[in-house]
Amino acid sequence: MNNRSVILVACALLAMLPTAAEAQNKPAGKKLYCWAENGVQVCGDTLPPSAVDRARTEINSTSGLRTGSVDRALTGEERAAAAQAAEEARLAADAEAARRRRDLAMIESYATEADLRRAYNERIVLNDESVKTLRMGIDNLRQSLLSLLRQAAETELQAQPVRKPLADRIVGQHTELVRLQAMLRKQLQDRAELGNDLDQALQRYREMKTPSQG
Repeated sequence: MNNRSVILVACALLAMLPTAAEAQNKPAGKKLYCWAENGVQVCGDTLPPSAVDRARTEINSTSGLRTGSVDRALTGEERAAAAQAAEEARLAADAEAARRRRDLAMIESYATEADLRRAYNERIVLNDESVKTLRMGIDNLRQSLLSLLRQAAETELQAQPVRKPLADRIVGQHTELVRLQAMLRKQLQDRAELGNDLDQALQRYREMKTPSQG
């Protein structure tokens, strides 16, 4: 075949192809839907109400190409779990933002590590004084309560009823003793955490004070 024949054939083929404008104006093929129903793959050009919440694939009926997919609708339990996860993520983000604000306030409040240590040491001293006061109060209250209990025991040994004022004092002092013991446990827990808090604060302080090595 000579060059003239090749050119004529090429022109004929080009004439058969649609122009770009025609391709753009050509209506899109009808959409087909495929979904699983009772373990069987079902396809159709309309989506029945029973399949609305099912996972499905969308296919162009003209090209046969997959054009998209839709996940199945979440159950009530799944929506609740997703909402809970989102709330937990929000709370975690809020906590992280609050920590960053505290760190910035710490940097602005304390010019040196010594200032930061001094502030924590003051808190530790106050906590230790509170623990000492609580222990003294607990010891005194325990001795008083033991004295009241002995009076009540002696009264019962004499086959006499424990009078209401004495019984009320026993109940009141026991309640107060329990309250003070709970306060002491809280103060001791705070004291244990202060040392760890100081270590973490110093670490964050150094990280924020150290220029980044960009």
